[in-house]
Amino acid sequence: MTLRRSLPGLAAGALGISLTLSAVPAATATAPAKAQTPTAPTVSEQQVMPHLRALQQIADRNGGNRAHGTQGYADSVAYVKNALDRAGFRTKLVPFTYNGATGNNLIADWPGGDPDHVLLTGAHLDSVEEGPGINDNGSGSAAVLATALQVAKSRLGPERHLRFAWWGAEEPGLIGSADYVGKLSGAERRRIDVYLNFDQAGSKNTRQWLVVHDDEHGGTEAQQAFEAWFAERNIPTFDIGVGGSDHESFGNAGIPSSGFSTGISDCIHEACDNLANVDPKTETTSTDALIGVLWKLAATTPRR
Repeated sequence: MTLRRSLPGLAAGALGISLTLSAVPAATATAPAKAQTPTAPTVSEQQVMPHLRALQQIADRNGGNRAHGTQGYADSVAYVKNALDRAGFRTKLVPFTYNGATGNNLIADWPGGDPDHVLLTGAHLDSVEEGPGINDNGSGSAAVLATALQVAKSRLGPERHLRFAWWGAEEPGLIGSADYVGKLSGAERRRIDVYLNFDQAGSKNTRQWLVVHDDEHGGTEAQQAFEAWFAERNIPTFDIGVGGSDHESFGNAGIPSSGFSTGISDCIHEACDNLANVDPKTETTSTDALIGVLWKLAATTPRR
């Protein structure tokens, strides 16, 4: 999370490739033919937390961080990409340059769905130089990865085309996501129905989930879906605006967005933002919320 941009909005609401990928399903070549959308699955801590442990191990091997331009970030991208490739996604690295260093956004497409109606889900994968960034934002990255792997495991046949993204260089100023959006043609932007962003999904002592509201750009469908999911489970929410993380890049381009955060943790941007800084129950709840809403949004396409 880009701290200088995120504090006002949130205050209102209160590995290398060699690692064993035990949580990754076998490769799936193609999505199935369209059928009645199945009930959204749920995940256990054992399906989410191993990804965070992997990112912690990557940071430990690379000077304690996974920042833009470092081997720690490159290894983080390799870990996520390897998991997605094994699961049957079409992945690609999209390079950009910032501050004299090349970084990559990782984009993963699930076969099938209407290419004129894209449901894009993402999180930033980089940390600051001062620490491993396990809550900010390994937690969001792990939730998105676990969700993508559930899509593959379920062989989901969505109405909308499903795309997942892991952004680089968010911490120095939303660089990776802004580069991605800036290179989209007008037609490509219009094909994105909504962007869902997840930043700090596993904060300790979470009492309410901070749901992004983007009425200005038409993100109402997604924000209502998130609030309904939480309300059905008696989990409090608080609405926040578009800003402070990568959804801002999409909002600046007029692309609807939603998503959520669990709030700023005590160790944000510090060396203590390690595995102990994530609450496994909160992280699992966040992942289940993402899965539930993605399943719902994937089942229909909006009228235009």
